[in-house]
Amino acid sequence: MQTIIEKNGYLFIVFNYKPHLVEAVKGLAGRRWDPVSRSWKVPVSSRQMVEHFASRYGFTFAEKNRPAEKENFIIPALPALKINIPLKMKLFDFQTNGVAYCLDKKRLIVGDQPGLGKTAQAIATVTAANAFPCLVICPSSLKLNWQREFHMWTDKKAMLLSDKNKDTWPMFAQTGSNLFEGSVMNHVFIVNYESLKKYFVASIDKQADTPLRLNHIKFKQIINLFKSVIIDESHRCKDLKTQQTKFVKGISHGKEWILALTGTPVVNKPKDLISQLGIIDQLNEFGGYNHFVKKYCDDTYGNGSNLKELNYVLSKTCFYRRDKSEVLKDLPAKMRQVVLCEIATRKEYHDALKDLEEYLKKYKHATDDQVARSMKGEVMVKIGVLKNISARGKIADVVEYVNDVIDSGEKIVLFTHLHDVQKNLKSHFPNALTILGEDDGVTRQRNVDRFQNDPEAKVILCSIKAAGVGITLTAASRVAFVELPWHPADSEQCEDRCHRIGQVDSVQCTYFLGKNTIDEWIYQIINDKRAVANTITGAKDDVEQSVMDGIINLFTMKL
Repeated sequence: MQTIIEKNGYLFIVFNYKPHLVEAVKGLAGRRWDPVSRSWKVPVSSRQMVEHFASRYGFTFAEKNRPAEKENFIIPALPALKINIPLKMKLFDFQTNGVAYCLDKKRLIVGDQPGLGKTAQAIATVTAANAFPCLVICPSSLKLNWQREFHMWTDKKAMLLSDKNKDTWPMFAQTGSNLFEGSVMNHVFIVNYESLKKYFVASIDKQADTPLRLNHIKFKQIINLFKSVIIDESHRCKDLKTQQTKFVKGISHGKEWILALTGTPVVNKPKDLISQLGIIDQLNEFGGYNHFVKKYCDDTYGNGSNLKELNYVLSKTCFYRRDKSEVLKDLPAKMRQVVLCEIATRKEYHDALKDLEEYLKKYKHATDDQVARSMKGEVMVKIGVLKNISARGKIADVVEYVNDVIDSGEKIVLFTHLHDVQKNLKSHFPNALTILGEDDGVTRQRNVDRFQNDPEAKVILCSIKAAGVGITLTAASRVAFVELPWHPADSEQCEDRCHRIGQVDSVQCTYFLGKNTIDEWIYQIINDKRAVANTITGAKDDVEQSVMDGIINLFTMKL
């Protein structure tokens, strides 16, 4: 039961305990827990905020107290997909509805809650529309993931824009779109926000003492090659004044297909939508900037105005959003996602890899069993060094990813192994709670309780060994591994800190892997061994040894 009852100057919000709802209620002005009615009560002066809360989380007002409305804004259902799309994998039913809406609207904001597959829906849309070449603008930490996802879902080739191809990449786009029909070299080009100026801006002509305007920026003609633009984490463009927002707007202008993806389209207030609507060329549907501000951005109550109408017009025009709770029947209990990272410690990794390969040559030709067993321990130490170097090289991508999760209002559990990696992450997230080897039992329990009950506690940093069993962290439905354990059962146990009784969401498990590092090998072998681990009772050591042997065999086969 999720009901709002008005009585004696207060709005009483009644619901069964859910951590995400408690967190949302605590954002309402004047809210207070009422132990007598066992509900949250909010003064009627905050009615507009409560109405917005009710609309977002599916609460109903008791009929006799329902606020009068000029119009009943009923959000239309998403359409059904009526075409077959040549994809390598199958979309969930709710995702096909999203793709059908995208194909109908063409320029829109996809606002699904994180974990519902906005990436897959965007890829399916541009594939169905054959809107190539396609430009993907995304955070740096997600560039490799976008390339991997395009290759997983389609036969389209995706290129990362980098300094290595800074001057040559346009030839690949032009070849694919103009010159040699049937011999397409690249369909998709992926760039991070910070590099837009480098690749697409010819010059900026403005006086030093004047604010930057879009007409000050001269873009390179190459932007005209793209038939579609996908803008991931588009809430990064919520500030109208930034260069980044203006670059995205200029690059996207005039495109038939513009898909802005964000689980947090409104970070603070309705005004956050203005620049995003401008980027997708839909602001005129809301009467333009001045009309939008006047009608939807009245800050009398601190949270905007006419929000139900805004939601209705958005849904009719250029926006859809589903929460996990709406589509939970279609989702698996756990979803695993790989995020590939370009490690910042590549030279150090290369040197350590060379050292390991030299040692393995001796190990490979060792004839005495006792000598081989002795050397094997040293091999495992050197492999551990590679894991360490890769983990340290992923920190920047992990930090960027976690910040996006926090910005979306969600909590996340980070699993690590090495002390120096934990220390590094703690320096980036000083307010993060911890369950680490050096934490005593009292500290661990206090941190678990706070993570479960405090809406402001967004990040908890856990040791794979210290937090792998015996604790409950169901306040989060996001789990991420910065480092990999040796055994599949260890990763399962860590995932299950969130996937426990009391969890009402599907749990998204993210694995950060260094590209072209030992991480990819270990992850693949662990996945291969999951079935083995699930069929062997009491054989954890055997499976773990098998994983280690598999890593050594992969190395020695290359020598």
